[in-house]
Amino acid sequence: MAQYESDVTKFIRELLDKNPELREQQKQNRATWWDKKLDLEQIKRNEEAEAPKQPYAYFPLPKA
Repeated sequence: MAQYESDVTKFIRELLDKNPELREQQKQNRATWWDKKLDLEQIKRNEEAEAPKQPYAYFPLPKA
């Protein structure tokens, strides 16, 4: 029995076969936005500086 392959998977496979430069472009773009070194001290300062959040942001809860 053949394995199922979705239309989206077929489309992406065909797209990458027709345009092999897309794989390199994908790697470059991932490096631009995601593959970054984290500054743990800056993350900690950002978390400490956050203001407390309301339990429900759209309107204030009624006072009892």
